[in-house]
Amino acid sequence: MVFPVVGGDGKPTGYEISNSLRLTDNAYLNITRSSQSNTTGTFSAWIKPSLSDSVILAGAHTDVNNRSYFYFPSPGDGFSGGLFSRTSGSLDTNFSTSAVYRDPSAWYHLVVAFDTTQATESNRFKMYVNGEQVTSFSASTYPSQNASLPIFNKDAQTVGANYGASSISGWSHGYIAEYYYIDGTQYAASNFGETDDNGVWIPKDASGDLTFGTNGFYLEFKQTGTSQNSSGIGADTSGNDNHLAVNSLSATDVTTDTPTNNFCTLNPLYQQGSNAFSEGNCKVVLEAGDGSKGVAGGIAPANGKWYWEVKQGSATNSSILVREASDKEDDLSYYQGNFAAYVFNNGNQNITGNTNSTYGPSYSSGDIIMVAMDMDNDRVYFGKNGSWIDGEGNADEANLSDFVPLNGVTNGLGAFANANGSATATAEFNWGNPSFSISSGNSDANGYGNFEYAVPSGFYSLCTKNLAEYG
Repeated sequence: MVFPVVGGDGKPTGYEISNSLRLTDNAYLNITRSSQSNTTGTFSAWIKPSLSDSVILAGAHTDVNNRSYFYFPSPGDGFSGGLFSRTSGSLDTNFSTSAVYRDPSAWYHLVVAFDTTQATESNRFKMYVNGEQVTSFSASTYPSQNASLPIFNKDAQTVGANYGASSISGWSHGYIAEYYYIDGTQYAASNFGETDDNGVWIPKDASGDLTFGTNGFYLEFKQTGTSQNSSGIGADTSGNDNHLAVNSLSATDVTTDTPTNNFCTLNPLYQQGSNAFSEGNCKVVLEAGDGSKGVAGGIAPANGKWYWEVKQGSATNSSILVREASDKEDDLSYYQGNFAAYVFNNGNQNITGNTNSTYGPSYSSGDIIMVAMDMDNDRVYFGKNGSWIDGEGNADEANLSDFVPLNGVTNGLGAFANANGSATATAEFNWGNPSFSISSGNSDANGYGNFEYAVPSGFYSLCTKNLAEYG
């Protein structure tokens, strides 16, 4: 199986995006205004969606009969994009793309631009994905000339939810970066991005060339505060100081997983069972099963040395693995295919063929398991809570010690599976963009990643900048 990675190919772009915002249920940003009733405006954002639910780029309305929102639904075979708008209960604008966007490990650039004063209806609404204007829609209803859509009204404008005075719903799931709202101008995708020498659509520094208008804003997610000011997560850096209010978000939701440095996350398209993903595909709850359910990451290097951490939730029924990427999806359970694993039961090492041997201590809820995968020498090391395992049942080594052979793994995937018993299993993966609080803060030698424990010398976080150098 091939695991494509879009965004952050590691090649110099001249412009880097340093932060993104991870969104999930109940988390969003919003702003209300004293006045606004526009016909023209542009939204631009980079987004890395989750397959588990819809992703809302922007929403604004006064109630359920006066609302607009842009979304990525998840029909199971891929994302499609669309805009829905209703004024006074009547549908005024509606678009659904014919194309679907299937990769939850990829960053997509989306631009939605309006100018309802245009005499030609097809010029009143334009949508771009990765620099290309979308012209094929399975549904298309253009706004009437000179219409002022609810998405521009003064009552509520949001990032991350379909929000109104009486209801909040349709949460975003995934990551969003470099969010622009332009008040009063219809821009094209080329104002925000460009194609590099390899034909890849990449971001560019656009802020100095844009006219934001009175109510426009620019979100870079460089702050971690929860107040509606320049220190908040919703800080506006356009110069307008149109800061957004912060709802159910914290510092851990600001990440360095961006379009110019894409970090590994779990891949919902490559799983066994019906498992629940959250926290930007960093957290999973496995469906109950006797060793028969599993998930894997979205990046599988053939070379290099890589480090990540796995925080245990309910850990009474789990196995932490490095798997062969080319194994079929129904080989994700812990006793099938090519893999090396650290199994909860008695701290056993588990080898292909379901052979167990004494290895390390058992682990429980709250423990953080360290994984150091050495693809150059076909081995993986495991540790627990800051100490490496000695191979004799203990986690007591300051440096890498006993290793587990990779047993036929040529493209290594971090993975998680049920072990014995029929309970669910929960874990949070940290490939450098943790969804849980980090008390210490350790990066690799290149300065990438945020880990609880020190990254071993010569090992690196699994992100596209490091892959370009070592993978």
